[in-house]
Parts: sequence; structure tokens; C-alpha cells
Amino acid sequence: MLSPTTVLLLLVGVLSGMVVGVIPGLGPSAGLAILLPLTFGLEPVQAIVMLAAVYYGAFYGSTISSVLINAPGDAASVPTALEGYPMARRGRAAPALVLGALASFVAGTVAAVLLTVAAPAAASVTSSFGPPELFLLIVLGLLTMIMFVGKNWVRGLLSVMLGFAIGTVGVELGGSQRYTFGSTELINGIPFIPVAIGLFGLGEILWTLYNGAHRQERAPVDVRAKSAFWPNRSEWREGGGAIARGAPLGFGMGIIPGAGATVSSLMAYSMEKGISRKPERFGNTGAPAGLAGPEAANNAAATGAMVPLLTLGIPGSASTAVLLGGFLMWELKPGPLLMEQNPEFAWGLIGSMYLGNVVLLLVNIFCIPVFASVTRISLPTLAPLIMVLCAFGAFTVNGSIIEVGIMFGCAFLGFFMRLYGLSPATLVIALVLGPMAEDNLRRSLIASDGSFGIFVSREPSVVLLCVAAALLVLPLVAAPVKRAVGRRFANRRANDSENARSADTPEVEHS
Repeated sequence: MLSPTTVLLLLVGVLSGMVVGVIPGLGPSAGLAILLPLTFGLEPVQAIVMLAAVYYGAFYGSTISSVLINAPGDAASVPTALEGYPMARRGRAAPALVLGALASFVAGTVAAVLLTVAAPAAASVTSSFGPPELFLLIVLGLLTMIMFVGKNWVRGLLSVMLGFAIGTVGVELGGSQRYTFGSTELINGIPFIPVAIGLFGLGEILWTLYNGAHRQERAPVDVRAKSAFWPNRSEWREGGGAIARGAPLGFGMGIIPGAGATVSSLMAYSMEKGISRKPERFGNTGAPAGLAGPEAANNAAATGAMVPLLTLGIPGSASTAVLLGGFLMWELKPGPLLMEQNPEFAWGLIGSMYLGNVVLLLVNIFCIPVFASVTRISLPTLAPLIMVLCAFGAFTVNGSIIEVGIMFGCAFLGFFMRLYGLSPATLVIALVLGPMAEDNLRRSLIASDGSFGIFVSREPSVVLLCVAAALLVLPLVAAPVKRAVGRRFANRRANDSENARSADTPEVEHS
């Protein structure tokens, strides 16, 4: 990890990820999809170190655009924009960015330590998993995604089914062709990289243009304002407690396939607002705790998603789904045996996170003004450059013009999915998990002579079934509980307001 080549690739990855993250409309998933073809000439360990640096560099890059111009690069950075931009408008842009950088560093380091402990333990547990358990685990992850996509689970289900449908193209396990329509280009299925680049790269650009972002006048906030560069004592105190709460929350949520950084970031924001003594500051003047907590949860979840990826080969988020595509292209199959058969690869990835967090902190602190200048580039200038880069990346994978056409088709698919409330990220994860689920289901039924009783014949399978059932019942139970708690707090606030008015009303003496 300390070799000059690896350190240089780590630095290049961090810088590239931050540049991609700063561009509004893009995010970690888009950055990985666009830059993945650039790593094909590298050794697997060097390539994954660079991609991992792009991965967590892009998470902080979106923080810069969220704070300075109120344009989050992805959904996980929305809480950062809600609190960071008001802080920037009152002259606290630099402290907000520094606080976000330190939250990312602390949470990333804590999560790397937890990953070092959790990955071998999880690998030893999952090494006994057979096809039934792997199938149920994939179903559990998909259920999690369906429940967390917007407010309508039907849209989440449709997103999953679209991913499954794309994944069925090609030769099925029995040797028959499915949905190839006589095309030799589709015998091996629809390639993953053009789909990811189209959905996350071009699709996000089309959506941003559709919303009229290219016509909006930007007024970037100057980070070299006369105010202090470092956070003050009050901001340190509020941010420190939020970081301590957000890091373990984010790592725990990141382990759950389908939850990811967005869910953990929003949960951390809700928690900080709920326990704050001054909740009225959130979203108005800017609360340091509302910025630091979600940032810590965001970055910790990005590392936590590596646990199911390395030990089970199941991506926990759209970004790790792109990483899984890179693993398979380098002929590395993540799973319980990865840490035994390819220890230099698995531990190289984990080790890069320790060094990468240090590099990320230094780059963030000293290069904040440089990256802030990227936000001043107009979208009409950036959009064509990103389109050319996406087309070049899709073509260089296999030198196929058909894959470039697939990329453009998926770009329009991603745009219309966003337009009608569907989730491109869920589609990508389902595209990766669909063939895996089909393979494990077929193996399970072959082993049991077609009997579905194999899914209740082993203790791990029963546990996973119970968790899946609880996940389905949870929304039905949580809704009335949430309404009852809301009414209780509303009544309490009404009583407090009435008591306060009574205390302020002077008593009148009657003769």
C-alpha cells in the first residue's frame, strides 16, 4: 500500500472522485461507471485501490456542491445541502466544508476498523451458506430496496422487475437463448458497464437539463470570506457528538443490502433533529449537527456496504454494484472464499481505506478553494464533455458500437424512470442480483428434487425467512404507531403553548 505507484493511483482516484462528485447531477455511482474503463490496463489490486478512492472521494465531492451552490450530487447529500448551504449564506462556508471533511475522515476511519473486524467474521459465518441461504439473502436485500424507494413500494417493485428483465437477456443456465432476437451481440447478455454509464452518467445529465438547471444563474459562495476558516467551539461541540452517533449508525445500515448511504444519511438527519434542543435551526440558519451527522453516516455506510460485497458477492448499493462489475471483469468472484483465495486483493482494498481517508482529509482541507472553482463551470459546458466521456468509456470496454447504443438507450430509460418516480439505482442492483438469484434458486431446487421445503429445512434459511416476513409487516405496524406518536407530541406542544400563554397573561384583580 505504501509503494509509490499505489499512493499515486490513490491520489489520482481521490482527486477524480471529488471532481466527479462536485459536478451537480453526478455522484459516486456515475463516477465509478464513467471511470471504470480507465482501470482495465492496471493490475487488479491497483485498479481496485484507485476505484475505491474514486468511491469515497465522490461522496465528499458532492458535499462541496451541496454546501456552496445547494446542488447535492446524489440523494445521500440532501441533508448536507439543507444545513450546509444556509451556513454558507451566512458566511460559514469554509467551516461547513471543514466540518464535513472531518466527519468523513473520522467516520471513514471508524468504519474501516469495523470492516477489518467484521469482514473475516462475516466470511466465516457465510462460508456455511448454501444456495438456499444465498437466494433468500438476495430476496431480503431486494425487499429492503423495494420498501425504501420513495413512498410507493409499487414503484420499487417495478424498478426491481425492470432490472430482472434486462438480466434475463442472453443464454440461460440450461443453454437456451432468451430475448436475443437473433443478435449475436446479445448472446452473452446486456453488458453491465454500458447500462450503468447510461443510467447514472447520461441519465442524470438528461434529468438535470430537463429540470432547467442549465438556465439557472449560479451564485457560488466564496470560501475565502473574511470569516474564520475553522469551525468555532460551538460548531465543534455540536458536530463532534453528531459524528459519534452517525458513524456506527451508517456502518450498521450500510451492511444491510439495499439500505445504503441514502437511508443512513436521512436517518441520521432525523435523529439529530429529533434530539436537538433547537430544532428550529434545521433547514433555516443551518445546524452543524445536521451537517456532520449525515456526512458521517453517509461515509460510514459506503464502507459498511463492502461487507456483503466482499463476503457474499452481494452489492449493498448502486456504487458497490458497479464495483462488483469491475470485480467480475478482473475475474475475481467476491464471496466467502475471497479472503482465503485472494487475500492480497481483499486486504489491499481494506488497507487502501485507511490510507485513502488520510489522503482525502489532506486534499479536502488544502484544496477546498480549487474544487469550489469547479462549481462555477456552467452546465451547458459540462454536459457535452460528460456525454463524450461516457460514450468513450462505453466503447473502450469491448470496442463495440452496439454497447454505445445500449448506453444511449439506458440513458433515456434512466431519464423516464426518474420522470415517473422509479429508481435507476434499484434497477442496477437488481440487474446484478437477478442472475445470481436465478442461479441459486435453480441449484436449490435441483438439490431438493424440485421441493421448496429446502428453504425451511435449515436454521439460517428459517432466520432469513423470519427477517423477510418482519420486513413486510414492519410498514403495516409502523404507520399507526407513527400517527399515534405524532398526535401525542402535537397535543403536548399544544398544552405547552397554552400554558406559556397563561403564564404570560397578567392576572386582573376584581374588587
